Amino acid sequence: MSLLNRRTLLMALPLVAAACGFTPVYAPGGTGSALHGQIEVQAPEEIKGATGTDAYFLVQNLEQRLGRGASAAYKLDLTLSTQEEGQAITAGNEITRYSVIGSTGFSLTRLSDGKVTSSGTVQNFTGYSATGSTVETLAGERDAHERLMVILADQITARILATADLSAQAE
Repeated sequence: MSLLNRRTLLMALPLVAAACGFTPVYAPGGTGSALHGQIEVQAPEEIKGATGTDAYFLVQNLEQRLGRGASAAYKLDLTLSTQEEGQAITAGNEITRYSVIGSTGFSLTRLSDGKVTSSGTVQNFTGYSATGSTVETLAGERDAHERLMVILADQITARILATADLSAQAE
């Protein structure tokens, strides 16, 4: 029988993680707990580069993940750009599949001292088919944009929670 089995490894994992300074994000005192409801997300109509409903869905998803702060200690500024590219082209030069590519820049600023605590850019894509009826294609396009905003909001949230510097957190 092996001295190192899965149970021993799984039981030792929390001790190893604690030894390297790992703190769960949503644990008491973690970044997730400290920031939940403390971030004012920029209004959809103020997001630079945003068109259509994309900004609305991005802000909606961010507020679901980060909470909505009535008396926020942080401000999240965003830029958003999306574009569509044809992916599958038939011999007759008709596009049958599109990719929706999105890029979002973000900057989390502490309001008490104006310090940027986390910033960066996230990118991703989704796709939809254009082979059905007009209604099916338009529904697929809208759904692809909504899914892209969910993905970008998840990436922004993960980056903020992993990299935010809360050392001088506002009281």
